[in-house]
Parts: sequence; C-alpha cells; structure tokens
Amino acid sequence: MSSISATALSGTKAAQALLDSSANNIANADTAGYRRQDVVQQAQAAGGVAATVTKASTAGAAMETDVVSQLQAKHQFLANLAVFRTSNKMTGTLLDKTV
Repeated sequence: MSSISATALSGTKAAQALLDSSANNIANADTAGYRRQDVVQQAQAAGGVAATVTKASTAGAAMETDVVSQLQAKHQFLANLAVFRTSNKMTGTLLDKTV
C-alpha cells in the first residue's frame, strides 16, 4: 500500500471511530450515570492520524456535540475517499504511459 493510501486509510479509521463513539453516546444518552466517549485525533509523524477513544470526566449527554461529530465523520469519510480516488487515477495514469 502506498503512503498516500495508508494516510487516507488512517483518516478513514479515525472517522469510523468518531462515528462509532457518537452513535454510542446517542444510544446511551438516557442511561443513568453514562459517561460519554470522546475521540482524540492526533497527527502522526510519518503521515496519517491516530484516533484514541476516551471517556468524558463527567456523566451526561451532549446531543449537539454528538450530532456535530457525526457530520465531521461524514466529511472525513468524503475527504479520504477523494484521496483514494485521486491516488487511483494517478496510479492508472502512471501505468498507462508507454515508453
């Protein structure tokens, strides 16, 4: 896998973690004592991003935050898909050249 694809894949995995945690928070919003999950994303030195799921320090729902997180995850998926498509087109163009 090329470094471009690896970077896009790490972004896709981070977006999935964000979507999963926000969905879990919404599903458990009415659960007494439930502490929300948060996702911390950190850039990696070699490229890409790492996502870590943590627990909030206090109990309680934050629906507006979770809905915004779902929208962020959607846009991260779309951006990384564009990177995959562009990488695929570039590879195809490179391999189509004859000497």
